[in-house]
Amino acid sequence: MTVVAALQVGTGVPVARILEFEDELRGASLVVLPEAVLGGYPGRVPFPEYFHAAVEVPGPEITELAGLAARTGASLVVGVIERDGSTLYSTAVFLDPHLGLVAKHRKLVPTERERLVWGRGDGSTLPAIPTAAGLAGAAICWENHMPLFRAAMYAKGVEIWCAPTADDRDVWQASMRHIADEGRCFVVSACPYESSGDDPFRGGSVIVGPLGDVLAGPLRDAEGVLKAEIDLEQIVAARKSLDVSGHYARPDVFSLTVDERPREGVTFLR
Repeated sequence: MTVVAALQVGTGVPVARILEFEDELRGASLVVLPEAVLGGYPGRVPFPEYFHAAVEVPGPEITELAGLAARTGASLVVGVIERDGSTLYSTAVFLDPHLGLVAKHRKLVPTERERLVWGRGDGSTLPAIPTAAGLAGAAICWENHMPLFRAAMYAKGVEIWCAPTADDRDVWQASMRHIADEGRCFVVSACPYESSGDDPFRGGSVIVGPLGDVLAGPLRDAEGVLKAEIDLEQIVAARKSLDVSGHYARPDVFSLTVDERPREGVTFLR
């Protein structure tokens, strides 16, 4: 048995605001934070200001969060706006309590107005990372609606499905329950909460078990830490009846190829 958690705070908060929750995060093996918790959601400030608010990976803000992981003993999956050269990405960074920054995942398809300011990730950042809570992968916001993305991550054997999001709609809860039931995995979704602004996020962080049962949340209309105790043996039992990458697959009928090669815009040959 182990404890997983979602930290519900606003987007674009300073690292210091996240560090204020340090005591509440203790005891959790894995903590998920919302999409764009560092850097903020686009369209709220002029682009030059937004660009400079983004973080580099690695960078000083990531180092501070790695320190938080080390002090609490929790692996962190954090949604940040990553600045790489002159391009911004919505990225989930994986921080290990002993190793620090171990991986990142860049969102493959920015949604609607996000496309005006965010670049597209490629297949080279689709990690499945061992944590004390289980094998963890991340799908950012509406990547969770991409069936082939889900199929790829299920095939990697993900046990803890981390979903940093900015989707605070009620239907998001149905999506999280469906993914948990389909993938026979635990789902930890962290959504932002903001108390002011033109279009504030109202939260909705939730933790779901491998049969689609809600273990904690949804947390609405407040900042806070949502926790649930999980047992990976429940995944073993749940996959007896449904293993979408194993005995419930039909590779003779359906197949999926995932290209995990990095796609650089310029290649220099020497």
